[in-house]
Amino acid sequence: MKEKILILDFGSQYTQLIARVVREANVYCEIVPYNKNFEYDSSLKGIILSGSPFSVNDQNAPAVNIAFMISRLPVLGVCFGAQLTAKQFGGRVEKSSKREYGRAFLKKNKEDILFKGVSNNSQVWMSHADSVLELPPDFELLATTENIPIAAFKKCGKESNPLYGLQFHPEVYHSVDGKKIIQNFLVAICGCSQSWTPAHFISDTLEMLKKQIGNRKVIMALSGGVDSTVAATLIHRAIGDQLFGIFVDNGLLRKNEFEEVLATYDQLALNVTGINAKEKFYTALAGKSDPEEKRKIIGRLFIEVFQEQAKKFEGIELLGQGTIYPDVIESISVHGPAATIKSHHNVGGLPEQMHLELVEPLRYLFKDEVRKVGLELGIPTELINRHPFPGPGLAIRILGEINEEKIILLQEADAIFINALKKHNLYEKIWQAGAILLPVKSVGVMGDERTYEFTLALRAVTSVDGMTADWAQVPFDFLANVSNEIINQVKGINRVVYDISSKPPATIEWE
Repeated sequence: MKEKILILDFGSQYTQLIARVVREANVYCEIVPYNKNFEYDSSLKGIILSGSPFSVNDQNAPAVNIAFMISRLPVLGVCFGAQLTAKQFGGRVEKSSKREYGRAFLKKNKEDILFKGVSNNSQVWMSHADSVLELPPDFELLATTENIPIAAFKKCGKESNPLYGLQFHPEVYHSVDGKKIIQNFLVAICGCSQSWTPAHFISDTLEMLKKQIGNRKVIMALSGGVDSTVAATLIHRAIGDQLFGIFVDNGLLRKNEFEEVLATYDQLALNVTGINAKEKFYTALAGKSDPEEKRKIIGRLFIEVFQEQAKKFEGIELLGQGTIYPDVIESISVHGPAATIKSHHNVGGLPEQMHLELVEPLRYLFKDEVRKVGLELGIPTELINRHPFPGPGLAIRILGEINEEKIILLQEADAIFINALKKHNLYEKIWQAGAILLPVKSVGVMGDERTYEFTLALRAVTSVDGMTADWAQVPFDFLANVSNEIINQVKGINRVVYDISSKPPATIEWE
């Protein structure tokens, strides 16, 4: 990358949001834990210090040498980053008598390049228990709020690079001019050119892939999802027929998905072999109801099938994967990997099993950036805008035991739901949607007959990246029509409910 911003992560829940705002300004950035060494090379244009759940006065509070950083680069401290700055340079930081959380209004004390284009009384978002009560010598006050006398400040003097501190969070949606403030830091203060676009990413990545791969062969497991398809297309653009793809039908895909995805891969000129392994998966899953056990069986079988097929290709040295940035960030978290709520939806384990060198062209992209790159590559819109789908597929959308009859029931009901969303122009407004077959039967009446059939739950959520999600408030008449169509057309389901829980505390998938 020709230029980048470094974001030092002190464990804030908002760190990824800072990265997203920087990327939206067409500036490349990376998140690294505060305690990880990094190189001050010519590509580095500035540093942002994130917030943190710690107090700067905690005995084990994280810290970095800010004085050394500003001897090399401009620095912006956000919340904890601002408090750490004030403390290190001789200011006073203490627990606030008025804890400020939520909306506040910024009153500018003086004009500064950081606040160019930001209106006075602009709404910002506060989330902190400590406050900077006294600024260090040679620092000046830039802004206040009603409850916080020191909301923004900077270091004076020309003996070092610019150093700013913001007590509020400019990266969150509720800070109305927050993106503008960050953009001012990136462009006016750090001198970033804002040249990091999907087209530039593609040209840089193709050059990198050609160097990494050379004349070697790459094998890749494809799923029909956005990440693996975009990754495969990039690799194929770089090395052509040296890439070999395998798409396994585990019998747990959506209705007609196997055939449709293979047709799309053919359209993209990708060299992909489709493998029908339904019966192998159905046999292994028979009688299993524990969700973790189902996931592990599917993961193990997938690796077995993939390895069996991979042996048919000679001279393979590399394994392509659609790893994206949130996966990478989670694995290098400040506090270590997040607690396992459930095994990840995307089946893993291949790198450890196959001992191949990894090729991960999307490793530093967020999901929405992957989609932009995919569109730039000319991948069909319907595939790029396809909702995320879990690796174990319908196995974790059938609660309890799995059999072929239940899979067919769910495929039919799910197809009605998804097609209705598309027909009513709701599909692209929703992050993820699907149907869940519950292990619950209830009494119903159809005509003059009494029925005793399954209950189906519909799930649709809105989100940016799947880390948090809210239930989609689709029209009641739409739900009524979908429910009526499912009950009338899918024999075996006589009751439909809609899931209105958000993440957190619920997860998007039920298992």
